[in-house]
Amino acid sequence: MCGINGLYHFNNSKTIKEAELVKMRDTLIHRGPDDAGIYISSDKKIGLGTRRLKIIDLTAAGHMPMGICSHNSKLSVWITYNGEIYNFQELRRDLEKRGHKFKSRTDTEVILKSYLEWGFNCVNKFNGMFAFAIWDENKKILFAARDHLGIKPFYYAVQDGAFYFGSEIKAILAHPDFKKELNEEGLSYYLTFSSVPAPFTMFKDIKKLPAAHYMIIKNGIIEEKEYWNPVSESLLSYGVDSLTENDYIEQVKSLLRNSIKKQMVSDVPFGCFLSGGIDSSTNAALMSETLGHPVETFSIGSHFEEYNEFQYSRKMAEFLGAKNHEIVIDENDLRHFLTKFAYHADDLNGDYVCFPMFYLAQLTRQKGVTVVQIGEGADEIFAGYGTYLTAFKLYQKWWRKLRRFPGPIRRGVWEINKLFTAPKFDFYKEYLRRLVFNQEPFWGLAIAFSDYQKEKLVTPEFKKKIPLSLSYSIVKNYYDEVTSIDPQADFLKKITYLEIKHRLPELLLARADKMTMAHSIEGRVPFLDRNLVELMLAAPTDLKFKNNEPKYILKKSVEGILPPEIIRRPKQGFSTPMNEWLKLSSPVSKEILGYISKSRIKERNILNYEYIEKMIASDRYQDNAHIFRLWNLITLSLWYDYWFK
Repeated sequence: MCGINGLYHFNNSKTIKEAELVKMRDTLIHRGPDDAGIYISSDKKIGLGTRRLKIIDLTAAGHMPMGICSHNSKLSVWITYNGEIYNFQELRRDLEKRGHKFKSRTDTEVILKSYLEWGFNCVNKFNGMFAFAIWDENKKILFAARDHLGIKPFYYAVQDGAFYFGSEIKAILAHPDFKKELNEEGLSYYLTFSSVPAPFTMFKDIKKLPAAHYMIIKNGIIEEKEYWNPVSESLLSYGVDSLTENDYIEQVKSLLRNSIKKQMVSDVPFGCFLSGGIDSSTNAALMSETLGHPVETFSIGSHFEEYNEFQYSRKMAEFLGAKNHEIVIDENDLRHFLTKFAYHADDLNGDYVCFPMFYLAQLTRQKGVTVVQIGEGADEIFAGYGTYLTAFKLYQKWWRKLRRFPGPIRRGVWEINKLFTAPKFDFYKEYLRRLVFNQEPFWGLAIAFSDYQKEKLVTPEFKKKIPLSLSYSIVKNYYDEVTSIDPQADFLKKITYLEIKHRLPELLLARADKMTMAHSIEGRVPFLDRNLVELMLAAPTDLKFKNNEPKYILKKSVEGILPPEIIRRPKQGFSTPMNEWLKLSSPVSKEILGYISKSRIKERNILNYEYIEKMIASDRYQDNAHIFRLWNLITLSLWYDYWFK
């Protein structure tokens, strides 16, 4: 795991200055405290930087940027790389049979040799998490790629004929030539989705390479291409209704064992985050099975018992005989976290799970562990949310039928509906609005402000610049994509595709990457093995939700591996007592909510602070959605004040 950065003057007369490249690189020191390097081409048109966190081959042979020879004795192909290729040992054996020689034990060298052997198609050979940039000196090509599910980030910008890139946005902002500007379109997306969908960010001109895409810069032209699509590959591999229930259960069990085993390859200590839920417990159990002894585990909780999962994490640790480390967080930790948040969340993330994950990663590092397995992605691929089932039933039973009503009738109902102005009606009014305007009912599981609420949240001037309809265009694009690939896809498959392409990489995986790397921890996500994702996209809805039970296939797959009380326990999620800390009677509430009213973003005339003050003064502090919206405004305010000082 590393931090990568680079600069390519592909269409101007400028050259690389070493000090500026190093300055970009060293903003990422938390991602790679163990080693650092740079490469600058002989013509000084391109520079690559790496901050290395040593995981595999701890010797100097793993130093990056790494260069190898292509068709002559001169080092001519260079890479800066962040991530892990879990099938690198199989690829290495294949490449050795094809005549390639290796000087290190690293997966970095395997990527370089794979590029020499298969060109841009090398990405189709990789099973893992990665973001890299390869400079081919002979061909004068810069080739960059991001992994299949977007586990690792790749940010880039083009300004004045220069191409900047980095593992984090701060690396790009560190260059003195880069002109920083707020992207108001990205801000509008954030208010809807709690994150900014690829390729956009909160900064104008800075973009993120979407998951499963690569890009090439050659002869002054930038080309971007999708190299993998989960639904397309699922159809190719499994077709339609080709497997039985038992087939799915056995394949899930086999693929999970294989994924967890491969993701344990490491030359440094590793462990597992453990909440006692089915996902983290499966990781811990199968890691322990592979090791032949219990894996080290890490758990987090608070002083509010109703938010704690310690009873389950302790039960699971006892079942395994694992050494389980615990940390309890409180409102003072929240205060401290908010002073650090904006720096690490430069690609703004409104999920308050960032808070406990930050401290869990800190604990892990303090205990001498560098690599952890985490459960991200399991709920998305196994349909673990009851909300998915609710949305599916709503669509099947009502939405399709109601859409058949003539537009004038639907619009008439909408006009009557406007009479109900109390905030408690917002939820219902938004769904009616979506129906009236022929939109899909499900937009994602992390919606902060609906379009109905955004109508009141943002100023008239902002709405003139950034139409509210833009947010739905993101959602519609993914629904249209999956329908074009698989016209027979039911609504759950469409929901899953939307979540995998949007919320998963840009909210969930982004928070995991940013919060673990803040403490130089590598987080691995075995549930997002590409083969497992393809398998589960082929599974029919009536099997995913058999007997109305979320995660039915996963639960059946881990019978005999986990205790029954862990498999059948109620879903809780990675929660914090934010409701308790933000309610007006809390000792920290005034201070934390004060970030909103004091923020300099007021000067932009974007937000309607009269509406926000009513939100703060309301009595809806036991409403999770209300708290989530306030949290998104707090984090936006902190982020803006940090990055636009």
